[in-house]
Amino acid sequence: MSFTTAKAQTDQQPITTKTSNRGRQSEKTATDSNNDTQKQNFDLKVENGVVKYKLQNVSGSHENSTKVCLTNKSNRGGSQSVEQNDPKPLTIVPIQENAVSHKVLLENFEGKLCEEQRPSTKRQLSAESAAKSVSVRKRSTVKKSQEEIVKPLSVASPGTQSGRPYLPAVSSSQRKPRKLLLSSTDIFNKVDTFSIKKGKELRELEVFDAQKIACAVTEGSRNDLEKLRAIWIWLCHNIEYDLEGYLGISQKICSSDEVIRKGKGVCSGYSSLCVEMCRELGIECVGVSGYSKGIGYKARHSLAEKRSDHEWNAVFVGGQWWLLDACWGAGTVDMKSKTFVKRYDDFYFLPEPSEFINSHFPDDETWQLLTTPISMEEFEMRPLKTSAFYQFGLTLTQPTQYKTITDDGEAVVSVRSSRPLTFSYELRQQDPETGTLKQEEVDSSCGLLSVTQQGMKLRLLPPEPGAYEVKLFARREGEPGVLRWVCSLELECPSIQKRQALPDNPYLNWGLAAGSSALGVKGCSIAGEEAVEAGEGGECKVILHTTRPLMMVCELTHHELDASTAKRCLALQITAEQLVCNVICPYKGFYRLSVFVRDYDSGSGTFQNAGNYLLHCQSQGLNPKVLYPADLGLWCGPGTRTQEAGLSHFSHTGAIVNAPQGRCNITFHCATPDLQIHAVLCAELHEEAHFPLSRYVLLTFTETKVTVSVCAPRAGVYRLALYGRKPPEQDYMSLCDFIIRSVCEKPGDPFPGVYSAWGRGCVLLEPRTGVLGPQRSVSFRVRVSGAQRVCVVGEKRTDLKMNKSRVWEGEADTGNATQLKLAAVIKESNDMHVLMTFDVLNLENEL
Repeated sequence: MSFTTAKAQTDQQPITTKTSNRGRQSEKTATDSNNDTQKQNFDLKVENGVVKYKLQNVSGSHENSTKVCLTNKSNRGGSQSVEQNDPKPLTIVPIQENAVSHKVLLENFEGKLCEEQRPSTKRQLSAESAAKSVSVRKRSTVKKSQEEIVKPLSVASPGTQSGRPYLPAVSSSQRKPRKLLLSSTDIFNKVDTFSIKKGKELRELEVFDAQKIACAVTEGSRNDLEKLRAIWIWLCHNIEYDLEGYLGISQKICSSDEVIRKGKGVCSGYSSLCVEMCRELGIECVGVSGYSKGIGYKARHSLAEKRSDHEWNAVFVGGQWWLLDACWGAGTVDMKSKTFVKRYDDFYFLPEPSEFINSHFPDDETWQLLTTPISMEEFEMRPLKTSAFYQFGLTLTQPTQYKTITDDGEAVVSVRSSRPLTFSYELRQQDPETGTLKQEEVDSSCGLLSVTQQGMKLRLLPPEPGAYEVKLFARREGEPGVLRWVCSLELECPSIQKRQALPDNPYLNWGLAAGSSALGVKGCSIAGEEAVEAGEGGECKVILHTTRPLMMVCELTHHELDASTAKRCLALQITAEQLVCNVICPYKGFYRLSVFVRDYDSGSGTFQNAGNYLLHCQSQGLNPKVLYPADLGLWCGPGTRTQEAGLSHFSHTGAIVNAPQGRCNITFHCATPDLQIHAVLCAELHEEAHFPLSRYVLLTFTETKVTVSVCAPRAGVYRLALYGRKPPEQDYMSLCDFIIRSVCEKPGDPFPGVYSAWGRGCVLLEPRTGVLGPQRSVSFRVRVSGAQRVCVVGEKRTDLKMNKSRVWEGEADTGNATQLKLAAVIKESNDMHVLMTFDVLNLENEL
């Protein structure tokens, strides 16, 4: 047989001849070997089942031959002669004597594969030898060598068919979206279950005929969409990717029955089976060859001079053409063990063409199914996005191309999401000599990742000039398991700017953590990854707003900060509705503040990271004296603990109290009548005080009001600890700590020494100092609840008299005594009880 073809000057579509049989279509496509407009004679001869051809140009003749097997399969898989009167679809299978091995190629790009489980299991973006594909190639990609073996002819050529066009004249803007086509996916659950179950039964019965399997798994399907779904599910769950075939270990090209029997096939095996099974059921389906961003794909190398390496399918269902890739839908490849891992991916079942084009570029641009097809250059420049990228509803807002260049040593990556997600990233530098990626990741201090409910923003600061690969990972907020790889980009950094070193962040995210809402945190006073500038004195405050009572612990890091000093830089206040972290930054530079929370009532529950914040201090260095007191508890200032004890209406609602004159009074209400309160003042004084620190705090407890008076002996920072207990409890429980700051250089006077009889209802009006001068007359005014008699005892006893305001008052002389005692007789007993003592100092012993 022979025929003559003429190449059009403007049309680059493949030239086809077609035969039809009961709604099925088979095509043979011939492509020219050069770009000149000319006529060629194409002679085919059949000798003992071997087809030979001779290609003769007008200007001369060239002979070449290729061995191929030409078979004609019946509806049930039998072989028939090509000379029958009732022609059947022809399958042309090339016989390649020297199959190209991909083993070396696979090893070279092992580190570049998509991954769903960091860092070992990676997403398999498959590619096959051109000698094993049945596909269409654009004329511009065909090499001009007359000695090149002709690529197998394809059934993927666009054309027309009686009753239904191959490519409907409908623009992509008029396409029915996938979510509308699959709007009632509930039925898919039944179809999927039936197809999986039926597939197991057929394998047990050793049924390996594609047509019989197609009929069996679609039993009960009501329309073409359900039939196609059943075929897709069967392919994904019964055929594994043949890694040996890809590596070239097994060079045998298997028939459909052999692929089914082995349960393994390369991408062309998936595609051919899909075509055969669909056509058995009257569903139009063709194989589409092209390029994929998979195994062997180099982002920085052009595909123009390479042969296409992958094959998928196009199907006509629901009134329009759709694409699917059962090879990628079946699973992934574990590159460490070089084994196939079953991992079903529903994305590759009829994806939107605008999404599919990011990883699959067909030889024939018609099968992009886009109103405006993209070029190969644009395909190569697009960021590498995985199926998870679209399944999570992500949009890459910045950058728009795969390769981005830093500006002043920085670059920004922004992703918008339609639902709350947890994000992570990896940054790896390319080896400048080999171009391969280094195994170790770049330090996390070179990236500032912030996550919100609407997406993420990643600010990249490469440590040195060079090329880097950025990988983004995500998972749904609150879901367990590893993060899935969603996108890859290339970063080129021509130069860097000198800047202060950023702290390492093992939690990667800056700002509120993505899962913070599930932990009970609804907001923060600080947003995003921008650094918070510490104020005067190196202080700043971070406030987390909560939806329920939480416990909190914090971690502060700086390259010069040791662990013991870091503890004195934090003061935490825990309330029912917010968590407050007061921070002192003692050194110049950047700090990381990490906040961890757990439910207040969870007892020994695990603290989880709720947020990480970048702090910046421009001070050269601070005096260690200004650090917070040592041994601060978790309960600084009024909060959940004081509320539980019945304390309220605090005069100072924060944890830090400033006393510029060296004195302060902290007041609050106590609604628990039997609660006993104790106050303790602590400090690390560099100059020893004349009296114990207990003399510099005075507790006054009336009916419902408590006043804690403090007089600082020296300028400095003090810890005022409040404790409480309810009889018959023996031990006091910590209620809260206050941080008292005094800048007054004048030494403060101590209060009188207090005894246990000084309790609820006792109020000292005057004198308020506990140190009296000798040979002086001192006015005393005091309230003592339930007292029958009150007196001052020194060299002599002075009885005080009660006035109309129920205040005991009188004048007492200090004389030459060293101490005066204030005592009272309580109604319940006739014994005299000492309430407090006052020290009398000689002139030479004055403070």
